[in-house]
Amino acid sequence: MTERANAEIALFLKRLQWGLVLAVVFWLLWALGPILTPFVLAALLGWLGDPLVDRLEQRGRSRTVAVTLVFVVMVLLLVLALLILVPMVESQIVTLIDSLPTYREWFLQTALPWVEGRTGISIASWLDPQQLIDLVREHWQQAGGVAATFFGYVQRSGFAFIAWIVNLVLLPILTFYFLRDWDKLVERVAALVPRDHLATVTRLARESNDVLGGFLRGQFMVMLAQGAFYAIGLQAIGLRLGILVGLIAGLISFVPYLGAAVGAVLMLLAAVVQEQGIDWQLLILGGVVFTAGQLLESYVLTPRLVGDRIGLHPVAVIFAVMAGGQLFGFLGMLLALPVAAIANVMISFAQERYRQSRLYAGAPAGLVIGEQVVQTDAARREPPPA
Repeated sequence: MTERANAEIALFLKRLQWGLVLAVVFWLLWALGPILTPFVLAALLGWLGDPLVDRLEQRGRSRTVAVTLVFVVMVLLLVLALLILVPMVESQIVTLIDSLPTYREWFLQTALPWVEGRTGISIASWLDPQQLIDLVREHWQQAGGVAATFFGYVQRSGFAFIAWIVNLVLLPILTFYFLRDWDKLVERVAALVPRDHLATVTRLARESNDVLGGFLRGQFMVMLAQGAFYAIGLQAIGLRLGILVGLIAGLISFVPYLGAAVGAVLMLLAAVVQEQGIDWQLLILGGVVFTAGQLLESYVLTPRLVGDRIGLHPVAVIFAVMAGGQLFGFLGMLLALPVAAIANVMISFAQERYRQSRLYAGAPAGLVIGEQVVQTDAARREPPPA
């Protein structure tokens, strides 16, 4: 067996080994998703707070004191946000519940006849209680199976609720320990990197940290600013559900234009039901609010808070979040953006290596064999110098 064949077999076994390692990692993420969720979320919070802890350390504070200060500030900000947002959201939900009969009447008397007239499909008959009862009697066996499934889901949801409470209690504890020991964790991971690859891995890790940190911190500020702008603006123009619509639009504005589009649709529905018809003044003012908010995001907030060097395309963000949620549930959604940031950096590094390769640059003008220079076809086709 030749030396080249042995090298190919060794390379294949090495790739197979890494493939098995990745398969085990994916299986563990899938199997331990509910348990890993508070750890991953706490690690993200610890990573976000570590730069501030390092700054406090540089000013002479001890690590424990710096971590305690940052942790207290994070808790106070969370409590302040809850104290401000919860009463407003509660009042908006009460307004929404009080308006449900109006929404129902508008849906049955206005929207439904309009849809039936345009499509020719009788939808109202499916909402008749007597027809629903007859349908259940006709398919009672299937209904029993659905009921059993539903009650089983309720029972599982009870255990899930208990697990959610436990995770909520664990989250601040885990966040504190991640903040305190973040630098040690980074050092231990760096110590496992092969020495001949340390420079490359350090560079890629630094670039991934910059991309993800810039995106998350900046986009979080953009979401808060846009949510506040939309909520204040819609409430100011007289939309009773303006705060709720504005907050929803701000929460999903991590994807450019998506928050404004969803918010505009919700504003349109809320305004039509509120006025029992089309109030052009309210609709035009709502459109002005969302247009102004989008211009503010595009020309002021994103350039100043996020910047152009982040490189996470909105389509990549949507795909990463949806794919992570589909594969690993809420844990996958938490890991989606870090994985997307690392993948973005790795793709850029692969492109850089490709541009430096012979495949991209082509063969050199001449190949030296011993003391004889053998010209390539490209060199032969070049005209002689004048």
